[in-house]
Amino acid sequence: MSEPTEEKLSYRLITGPDTREFCERISTALAEGYVLHGSPAATFNGTDVIVAQAIILPAAVASADAAVAIAVDELDSQLENGEDAEAFEGHA
Repeated sequence: MSEPTEEKLSYRLITGPDTREFCERISTALAEGYVLHGSPAATFNGTDVIVAQAIILPAAVASADAAVAIAVDELDSQLENGEDAEAFEGHA
């Protein structure tokens, strides 16, 4: 019997010493469909340079963007029809 596959996280922050192994971890994630999100960060802990890189799955972002767009359209429609206009008073 095969083991159940774990669902990929939409967002990951990969951290570690600035070594070839860290770069390989990022390369593997990119090969798995993740994309870089934002700039890398680096700090020095007194001994080693420690780096961090956020990565995201594009499909997860697209899904979230679509959900937000649908919610905004629904609110716009309610406001245009005069539904619950007082509930939105004072909100941008």
